[in-house]
Amino acid sequence: MKRQIIKIDDDKCNGCGLCVPNCAEGALLMIDNKARLISDLFCDGLGACIGHCPQGAISIEEREAEAYDEKRTMIENIIPKGENTIIAHLKHLYDHQEEGYLSEAVDVLKEKNIPVDMKTITGKEEKMNHHHGGGCPGSKIVDFAGEKKETANQGSQPSELTHWPVQLHLVMPTAAYYKGKDLLLAADCVAFAMGNFHSDYLKGKSLAIACPKLDSNKEVYVEKIRIMIDEAKVNTITVMMMEVPCCGGLVHMVKEACAKAKRKVPVKTALISLRGEILNEEWI
Repeated sequence: MKRQIIKIDDDKCNGCGLCVPNCAEGALLMIDNKARLISDLFCDGLGACIGHCPQGAISIEEREAEAYDEKRTMIENIIPKGENTIIAHLKHLYDHQEEGYLSEAVDVLKEKNIPVDMKTITGKEEKMNHHHGGGCPGSKIVDFAGEKKETANQGSQPSELTHWPVQLHLVMPTAAYYKGKDLLLAADCVAFAMGNFHSDYLKGKSLAIACPKLDSNKEVYVEKIRIMIDEAKVNTITVMMMEVPCCGGLVHMVKEACAKAKRKVPVKTALISLRGEILNEEWI
């Protein structure tokens, strides 16, 4: 798969080694007096090492590389180095708003019964430990696409949701349930307005939701949608928005992401009335 990953210029590298301890993920080692990327699996492509290279020998490029493996990185490289490395790694993910990777890391720590004071990472009063699971339980990645749908009462309509989380700030854009799928990007209010949302629009698609008016850091949304296009290689994107003017921001974000992406994907928009009617559908 193509993704962003660090590149080291051997001619510029003077072997100082300053980059190595600043890669908490353990992707770098000094070999023959040169910094080397030892595994694509451990490089998250976020570039924590770049600012510590006095020679400017490290940059980020997009190329074919193994997918970054957060769980393996935690187990093989982060946890064995102790609490300070764990905190540095989690803060690195938090600062870069990598909610998906952060959730995976939290789950690994929970499995290993390793407590961490999350205040040092988020600046908020919250505790992550083996009793509570840490972080936000609602951001834990769950894929239940293969589960049998059952209804609480005979005749009720089953949910067509295939995964969790769905809020765009929380989703991991390279999650398996987005890869090669048809993405449905819906404004938060759409599902409440439409009685047939699940059966007629969500069925067979992978969902992400957002509010272009109230949500913050929309540039993160643009980047996540770009990653879904270039790395998860979504098949199509359907944007569903309410007829209120602010909802148009959702289409603008998708257009911006498409402009930045290297792949081209078909995009369809659907405008929904306040009473849940389809006002307009078109491919853009």
